[in-house]
Amino acid sequence: MSNLLIVILGPTGIGKTEIAIKVATELDTCIISADSRQIFRELNIGTAIPALSQLKQVQHYFIQHKSIHDYYSASIYEREVISLLKKIFTAKKKVVLAGGSGLYIDAVCEGIDDIPDVDPEIRNRVREKLINEGVNSLRNDLRFLDPESYKKVDLKNPKRIQRAVEICLSTGQPYSSFLTDKNKKRDFKVLKIGLNSEREVLYETICKRVEKMVKAGLVEEARELYQYRNLNSLNTVGYKELFDHFDGNFSLDKSIELIKRNTRRYAKRQLTWFHRDKNIHWFEPSDINKILELIHKKT
Repeated sequence: MSNLLIVILGPTGIGKTEIAIKVATELDTCIISADSRQIFRELNIGTAIPALSQLKQVQHYFIQHKSIHDYYSASIYEREVISLLKKIFTAKKKVVLAGGSGLYIDAVCEGIDDIPDVDPEIRNRVREKLINEGVNSLRNDLRFLDPESYKKVDLKNPKRIQRAVEICLSTGQPYSSFLTDKNKKRDFKVLKIGLNSEREVLYETICKRVEKMVKAGLVEEARELYQYRNLNSLNTVGYKELFDHFDGNFSLDKSIELIKRNTRRYAKRQLTWFHRDKNIHWFEPSDINKILELIHKKT
């Protein structure tokens, strides 16, 4: 029997954690998180870390194993997860990968280009420029350093522009020169299971989830992290809106409404990303029996 990676994916708030735990329990295996923010140990409430009781049910990996001060990327995640999978697959034939970070999931399943690590000094310099001069300044830098990337990159996404400029400056080569668009061969099979529901239901769930986070202490958590607000790891929905509140830009009620709105928009972007992949089998979160039936059929 071939080793099988079962990917549980979908938009934020859809219930991936609960389904992943049920699947992992049924298969007597573990869960690897594919959430680009749950990896940071200082972020708890705003990233919806699984409850302690859930973490005790099944062995989880890549939950709060890095600091917000650590540099991290999809490339590093790919290397670390592939290394871990090789160890796990010596004892278990099936492993669950669960999360909503499409780039991280693609990195494990198909591989991403081998992008060199960025010089920390250059990273800090580019970040300071973004903060002090704005994203348009970095757009101009990218247009000069790498016209090809400038034509293809999402110019409304500061993170992508920042990343491309960092690579150009660190390597002395265009960022586009490292992009091959070639999938890497994996020594395991992949089964992708997507969770989704009616948009109105999802959006209502998201709003209730944000309200639950606020009651659990999200504002207080964000206040403790406010001094680090310029870190890339904190450029995250749920924190940046509250940082704006602390800066006096919005009332608390307005910031909470913005968190709800921006989380809905993030969920929409996640679904747009996932719907490009025709290999995903889609289910409602309540379809656990159908999901397990498919998994057993594939194995």
